[in-house]
Amino acid sequence: MRAAEAFRVALDALRANRLRSLLTMIGVIIGVWAVVVLVAIGQGAREEVESEVAGLGANLIFVVPGEVSAIGAAPATSPLQLDDVDLLGRVTGNRQSVAVLVSSGASVRAGSGEVFATVSGTNENTPLVFDREVARGEYFRGTDVDTRRRVAVLGSTVAQTLFPGVEPLGRQVTVNGVRFRVIGVFADQGTTFGVDRNLEVHVPVTTAQRLFDVRRVDALAVKAPSTEGIEDLQERIVDTLEARYEGQTFSAVTQTQILGTVGRILNLLTLILAAIAGISLLVGGVGVSNIMLVSVRERTREIGLRKALGARQRDVLLQFLTEAVLLTTIGGVLGIGLGVGTALLVERYSPLPASVVWWSPVLAFAVSVGVGVFFGVAPARRAGRLDPVVALRTE
Repeated sequence: MRAAEAFRVALDALRANRLRSLLTMIGVIIGVWAVVVLVAIGQGAREEVESEVAGLGANLIFVVPGEVSAIGAAPATSPLQLDDVDLLGRVTGNRQSVAVLVSSGASVRAGSGEVFATVSGTNENTPLVFDREVARGEYFRGTDVDTRRRVAVLGSTVAQTLFPGVEPLGRQVTVNGVRFRVIGVFADQGTTFGVDRNLEVHVPVTTAQRLFDVRRVDALAVKAPSTEGIEDLQERIVDTLEARYEGQTFSAVTQTQILGTVGRILNLLTLILAAIAGISLLVGGVGVSNIMLVSVRERTREIGLRKALGARQRDVLLQFLTEAVLLTTIGGVLGIGLGVGTALLVERYSPLPASVVWWSPVLAFAVSVGVGVFFGVAPARRAGRLDPVVALRTE
């Protein structure tokens, strides 16, 4: 039997049992669809995080207390102080390249409006270090930090929520019972994984320390002059701080290190998602094997007739194996189409990022064909081994 003849016979068999064939393919369709969609979401998440991290600049260094290789939780109590800005400014040669951070969540009110936002105490260098754009008004200055002025720069969502249709500049907001005058509004920062990044308020760090009743600084950010020699600068920053705070350890982490660690984690999560989705492909393969065994039993007399007319064992095996592979191949193609369509809908209409990569449909299709071969071998071999005399006598 030629391959073309085996394909024609297999296609006729599927057409003769359309409903059964469709129900059998559903398991394969769902499996391939899940692989394509979950891998697309995982890849989209990776690209989203990478773009956010890379957007801050490859020459940005985060300085936190404690031992962290790239990302991790800092100690509950930070020994860092505000004058460490001047200390690291001498290390880098530019005080304006060092930003400071003290943050906490708080309710921000204006009139009858209220919104929960992240209130960050920073210094005047933050827009330069993090490349933050102020759309309206201005950022506070060094004199505002030195004199502990109660001024605030609002994220765009905070401004729109508290002052809908009204110019917020010059108006008052209340944070933990303390009034602040609005002097600026940030440009829109968009969302990340459905989380609004514009729910923030920046105030002078000295004012934030008094507001939160703390003397510490949570973290420092240093913008290196360039990416060249950044490792040497990291070592000098850590050595300088550890020399000042004896017995304390510090970590200086670059954007590249954070990006590498996050990328490895997200790659692992993507593979786990793909593996979980692959389980449904195996379930679909079991269904294919089951239906093919039923098909062999139903067509025993047909198999006996073919063998009596001269069909060899491998001819019968090829016929039923082609039928199993055809089932999973059609299911794979349909699953890929549904998966790509779903990923595009997720990307467009949901907060989840999704990005279809070329290898996920190829992998899903290859696995679906492989499932057809693997789970179709046993029924095909059973059909090929049937004795023609016994088969013809079967009722």
